[in-house]
Amino acid sequence: MYQNHKFKCPYMESCEDYINSCPYYMAPTMSHQDFLGEYQFPNPDFIYPVEAEYDMRLTDYGQEPFVINIEDATERNRNFRTALWTGKHLQLTLMSINPGEDVGLEVHPNTDQFIRIEEGQGQVQMGDRKDRLDFQRNVKEDDVVLIPAGKWHNLINTGRKPIKLYSIYAPPEHPRGTIHRTKAEAEAAERAQSR
Repeated sequence: MYQNHKFKCPYMESCEDYINSCPYYMAPTMSHQDFLGEYQFPNPDFIYPVEAEYDMRLTDYGQEPFVINIEDATERNRNFRTALWTGKHLQLTLMSINPGEDVGLEVHPNTDQFIRIEEGQGQVQMGDRKDRLDFQRNVKEDDVVLIPAGKWHNLINTGRKPIKLYSIYAPPEHPRGTIHRTKAEAEAAERAQSR
């Protein structure tokens, strides 16, 4: 029954505490034993939003209407860069930057950029010239970074675990469907694009 199903209830270890509020139960009045012994799991009549989110592929869904739990998607992403939604006027990407790595010093002449960090810590550097990054700030989980078009910038992972972030570019910066599994792959793609 439960053990053979691909869905794992996150509250299974302490579900007594959630008996009246957990959406994974079929009825709020059933006991823990009834839940495990007599009822089909999962309930076929209940829509499980958590299961749907975990089954969602991290791929480019633009330009269709789209809703996602962005924190979950960002934390699940293992690629250096994944374009999640590319529209006419903006683009949403996910990034995972390993300890000791950085995004790479870059400038987007006509694109504003928004970054939100979901996990990890690092240092943001910005400036008007490549050799003069006079704006430097330490950043961590829940911080946002706004990068005006034309500013040189970099984000360096100074922590012990990957930085998980999502970034919004306006207008889009990367080709629709971009997936770079590693920083080296991203740099190679950018070199090929600039030729």
